[in-house]
Amino acid sequence: MSDETPRAGDLLVRIGAVVFLIGALATMATMTPLFIGAEPLPPVFYWVCMLMGVGFLLAAGGVVRSVAAQRRQARSAAGAPASSAR
Repeated sequence: MSDETPRAGDLLVRIGAVVFLIGALATMATMTPLFIGAEPLPPVFYWVCMLMGVGFLLAAGGVVRSVAAQRRQARSAAGAPASSAR
């Protein structure tokens, strides 16, 4: 276990990775019958494949949130007011 404290956005990145992996597994399960010549899976599996995109967006949102928190921290450490733009 790491002694590093969790930062803003870390939880979103982890949740996004799990959701992405679920979508990736559903995609592999959906595509396998097409390659082996079996009956296609029910349409609900195709909808679960959409979780790949949702997971990617969640993880990207976590990264953006982490970057924003690091910028705020750097500005406050530099002594610049938080309201100053660039």
